[in-house]
Amino acid sequence: KQLFPGIVAMTIMLTAIQSVAFPLVIDFSFTKEIEDRLLAPLPSTWVAGEKIVFAACRAIVAGLVMFPVGLLVLGSVPFSVDGLPLLIASIVLGALAGGALGLTLGTAVTAQRINIMFAIVLTPLIFTGCAQYPWPSLSKLPWFQVLTLLNPMTYVSEGTRAALVPNGVHMTTWIPPLALLLALAVFGYAGMRGFRRRAID
Repeated sequence: KQLFPGIVAMTIMLTAIQSVAFPLVIDFSFTKEIEDRLLAPLPSTWVAGEKIVFAACRAIVAGLVMFPVGLLVLGSVPFSVDGLPLLIASIVLGALAGGALGLTLGTAVTAQRINIMFAIVLTPLIFTGCAQYPWPSLSKLPWFQVLTLLNPMTYVSEGTRAALVPNGVHMTTWIPPLALLLALAVFGYAGMRGFRRRAID
């Protein structure tokens, strides 16, 4: 029960990140397809925003697909009707924050370095994202518990866990949505700046 919400969260975040970062690096480096969209009579930030929203939609679908997959593999999946608002908020905000993070990463590196960047970023992202364990269980490792707070996936995992297993061990329920809003704002701003910089180049 504690592991399934983390798997859903990890699926959402990784799908959102990869749905933006990889195509964006290719667009800017090789195919130059992005130039056609930048010629449209609208601000370049709208093009960047579209990429975040599109990636978020793909991530939400991927996260929802995990429920029948989990039912098929595990025989049952945890679910609480009372936690539905928190579940929706965690999935949507997590997908958007993942898309914004993907935009930031996709505009920060060149195509030659994208594989190295993902090796450096994704492994720590997965390991510190509380997908395999509840955040409060790290209380005996306070330095690592603080470190996980820097990872947006932690809040997707904990929000999803609190929604699906309300009687289990999880972070205080109001923290994940606020933290994901903050992550969306920070990475959204950084990604938009990076996108404008690459678009001008």
